[in-house]
Amino acid sequence: MKIYKFFFLFAIFTLFSCNVNKKHPVPHLSFDVDVNLNNPSYIELQGIGGWAYVNGVGSKGIVVYRQSQQYFVAFDRHSPAPAGFDCQTGLEVDEENFLILNDPCSNARFSLYDGSVLSGDSKFGLRSYVAEYSGSNILRIYNP
Repeated sequence: MKIYKFFFLFAIFTLFSCNVNKKHPVPHLSFDVDVNLNNPSYIELQGIGGWAYVNGVGSKGIVVYRQSQQYFVAFDRHSPAPAGFDCQTGLEVDEENFLILNDPCSNARFSLYDGSVLSGDSKFGLRSYVAEYSGSNILRIYNP
């Protein structure tokens, strides 16, 4: 009987999480890009705690952060805050604390570590993308 409860709860969770993603204000765009960590533009990603912008993908570009030796996170630079949604520029890494992304149009702030809202008028955290690292010099970032 416990297994049926598990599947029921899993189904309910999946249903609600899918609805949240469909309502996210940042557009869902499919892409698949490889980032070469030896490229000078991404050299900061070679060390834990490094971050870099990846332009030309996502809605307003992507920011990537290396959390550990094997784990990276990637977020769209398009702000989900209502006042910043039509902003021409993307989110920017804070000059004093690189773990904070600032929305220059709405003054909302987001965590670079997990994409959550730190302050400001946003019901949504940042749109995240899949970041796969195989241990070589290539980081694959994609959104199915």
